[in-house]
Amino acid sequence: MTTTAIPTETDRVPATAPKRRPKREREGAAWVFLSPWVLGATVLTLLPMAVSLYLSFTDYDLFNPPQWVGLRNYVQMFTEDPRYWRSVVTTVTYVVIAVPLQLALALVVALALKGMKRGKAFYRSAFYAPSLLGASMSIALVWRAVFNDGGTVDNLLGTGGWVNKPGWSLLAVALLTVWQFGAPMVIFLAGLQQIPAELYEAAAVDGAGNWRQFVSVTVPMLSPVLFFNLVLQTIQAFQVFTPAFAVSAGKGGPADSTLVYTMYLYDRGFVASHMGYASAMAWVLLLVIGVVTAVLFRTSRSWVFYASEGDR
Repeated sequence: MTTTAIPTETDRVPATAPKRRPKREREGAAWVFLSPWVLGATVLTLLPMAVSLYLSFTDYDLFNPPQWVGLRNYVQMFTEDPRYWRSVVTTVTYVVIAVPLQLALALVVALALKGMKRGKAFYRSAFYAPSLLGASMSIALVWRAVFNDGGTVDNLLGTGGWVNKPGWSLLAVALLTVWQFGAPMVIFLAGLQQIPAELYEAAAVDGAGNWRQFVSVTVPMLSPVLFFNLVLQTIQAFQVFTPAFAVSAGKGGPADSTLVYTMYLYDRGFVASHMGYASAMAWVLLLVIGVVTAVLFRTSRSWVFYASEGDR
């Protein structure tokens, strides 16, 4: 009678684990795939920013070599240029008007689309279309014709051409931005669809009506999305150019009422050939946007609710 020996642990052949590539080789492969982005960011973003920062301390007219002038451009900007401050006031007024109206309209339409049973995809695409077309010069020129003397608004309301009235021209520009509410609307709609239905059912059981459900359930649960849209649209509003340029025919009129910051920057840099002064204006705008964004993030702690953090 023969017996078969049972192999012991020492007799078993250990399985060979797959060898990991050396860390240096893995990092090299990562840099190969990242190299197009790194090259693009360096050549198209970082290098132009460095050149712009240097030019902001020079007197440069695009045709002659830049001459170093130190802080003269910044001093002139803040103390000797009244049109600069008019452009600042115009831009801030535009932001205060356009951003709240755009976000409010986007939220209202998103709430309406959420409750629709049929045709949601069609209306969502239809409302999103202006966001794709509104930034073009052709649409801005059509907008100017609508609000010009004898245009559609004049024929309907009899108020005359808004683009020729200092008190109304900026509102016409802001309404073009408000009309482009499709992008924040889609984001709002995505956020609304993530709110659990159980919260509305519990609120209804407690006797909350539609308005109370909106205030106590929808707004807190949607606050991160609202904060995201607020930051994004505020940054874009500070950089508005095409609508104001087209509506005012590139002049910022009437009476500088549509002279937004970027249009005045364009005028100083490419019309008056004061590129050093324009570069200084661009860096001030960058710093202001950074400060405004930081303030929004700071204040968000008191009104933005995150479901994963009970203390927010």
